[in-house]
Amino acid sequence: MKQQNDTFEIAPIFPCPVYRAHRDSSLLVKEEESKDINDIIEGGISKNEGNHYSTNSHIFNTKLKKLKEFCEEHLKMYVKEIIDPKEEIDFYITQSWVNVTNPGGSHHIHSHANSIISGVFYIGAVEDDKIYFYNPNAILKNRIEIKQKEYNYWNSDSWFMPVATNQLLLFPSWVAHSVAKNKKQTTDRISISFNTFAKGALGEKDTLNELILE
Repeated sequence: MKQQNDTFEIAPIFPCPVYRAHRDSSLLVKEEESKDINDIIEGGISKNEGNHYSTNSHIFNTKLKKLKEFCEEHLKMYVKEIIDPKEEIDFYITQSWVNVTNPGGSHHIHSHANSIISGVFYIGAVEDDKIYFYNPNAILKNRIEIKQKEYNYWNSDSWFMPVATNQLLLFPSWVAHSVAKNKKQTTDRISISFNTFAKGALGEKDTLNELILE
């Protein structure tokens, strides 16, 4: 008797890409970058919901040159591997700022408007650090509610990713995310966030949706 073929495949149709890269310690300019971070924080920080952020929201314009180059290199890789634009489009960093999450602090659920790709680089992560991402289709998906025995990529409304010092994450700016509570009693979590936009020709003239960004 012929046995039924039980091989199967689950295809990740329309996934949300989260790009992760680690910066090698040999690329660090430790003293110079530590001074830049301290100067940015001493230049002023504003209170946010659960954390603080630098009043200087364009830090890559004047500080942290080598770190900016690292982020730009991986931004190009993200665009090439994930977006793969037909026309030549230049993605560039717009705003960039320092986040400081004190012990007991966290970062509320949010997304980034007026940006295409957003990034976060961890200057100083804490033990067991993580970032949470939220499924934008959760409201539609949960119109039929089925309790899960065990959570996985497919059935979850949110998913966390572990993060570490000297790690960069890039993701679509529309995806909502949050940062877990800093459980350390004496250590601040310090990270840099940035947004991006594009220059070049979007859409096509013949389909009447061409947009030239300069």
